[in-house]
Amino acid sequence: MADSATSDLKVIISNKQILKIALPISLAIFVPQINFVTNNIFLGGLGEESLAAAGITGVTYLIFSVIGLGLNNGLQTLIARRAGENRIDQIGKLFSHGVIISLMIAAIGILFMYVIAPPLLKFALKSAVLQAKCIHFLQIRIWGLPFLYIYQMRNALLVGTNQSRYLVAGSLAETITNIFFDYGFIYGKAGLPELGFNGAAYASILAEVTGMVVVFAVIHYKGITKRFNLFTRLNTDITVFKLILKQSSPIIFQYAISITCWHFFYVLVEHHGARALAISNTMRNIFGLFGVVTWAFGATTSTMVSNIIGQGMKEKVPWLINKIMFISVTAGVTFFLALNLFPTVFLSLFNQSDDFIKDAIPVVRVVSVALIIASFAVVWMNAIIGTGNSRVTLIIEIITILFYCTYVYLVLEVFQLPITIGWMSEWGYWLVIFMLSYFYMRSGRWKNKLI
Repeated sequence: MADSATSDLKVIISNKQILKIALPISLAIFVPQINFVTNNIFLGGLGEESLAAAGITGVTYLIFSVIGLGLNNGLQTLIARRAGENRIDQIGKLFSHGVIISLMIAAIGILFMYVIAPPLLKFALKSAVLQAKCIHFLQIRIWGLPFLYIYQMRNALLVGTNQSRYLVAGSLAETITNIFFDYGFIYGKAGLPELGFNGAAYASILAEVTGMVVVFAVIHYKGITKRFNLFTRLNTDITVFKLILKQSSPIIFQYAISITCWHFFYVLVEHHGARALAISNTMRNIFGLFGVVTWAFGATTSTMVSNIIGQGMKEKVPWLINKIMFISVTAGVTFFLALNLFPTVFLSLFNQSDDFIKDAIPVVRVVSVALIIASFAVVWMNAIIGTGNSRVTLIIEIITILFYCTYVYLVLEVFQLPITIGWMSEWGYWLVIFMLSYFYMRSGRWKNKLI
């Protein structure tokens, strides 16, 4: 029994193992993306201005969301390494300390949204109506952050211990809750008060609470709580805090910088008018919806690379990366074809005019190319995270972001070119990420890293 429990924490290099990890992650990521899309479909019914405001609020909240994702990825790498090393006693300790850190960061995020964010948004946005709408929404929405972070920590535990199949239950519960309360609160249906734009904020919070409760119920029912002694050893250990923060903080800064610069992009787009901002928000939804498989293979890469290194098989890492990349690119090409053959079908979901769809189609084609590039770039970047060299990914991100911000500022603000040209920044972003990640992994410098 002990041997069986140990063996199922160690991964093997095969397509079956890759898909076994990646497919549940894809579904688990896909479901929250459905929440984003659902919000925007319902908000689109309130008019183009609400859809534009959803773009700003969505990207702003995403900044805080990816901070938790960075902590999740660092913790996931550590848990996967301990699983590969068969040091099961350390897994519960890592998880409980990760939860404590996430709650501390959530408290800082809530304070930031009430004290610092309002003047920043007033400075950045030209429209006074849009300013007020976004600030009010975000000061409601931010209260879902603690639940989201704890929810993300369970991802680290389940993916890191090769049990990604249990991700699905919480994600499904979250989506069903979000759709029901979105419809109810935004339009005043099912006996609920009509809250309009802010109704989406309340619906999202309730969805995050539901998802968190359900997934921890599943973890407890499946015996995972007992197996890894979760929450039974709550004595804090400063060395564990330091280890998690050392591994996670570069990824947190990397993701935060990336999304902050994406926010900068949206602010520049807002200067081109509500139509341009609404189209760009739609692109964010499309990129997120079709990018879930790519991100799932990224999470699979970091987990399997860390686990394989923990088993002492560093020489097999390049072979593993290539196998994952092939599957990821295949999915990327499939999505590229779907978006280019049926762009109107996807755009019509957002309840906008024929003129809106006509203006958005060229941007869809640009985004579809970016999906292919990201399908292999994300794999190589996450391979570095799996080796434990998270500082390297931060350096790569900084270099890439300098290029990205320079490009979008010149294109959108200085030369006032169409947003279609602005969205081509995604091509450059992912190509630079890929080249720097690829050359680092090929150098072999990661082989001496210990975590």
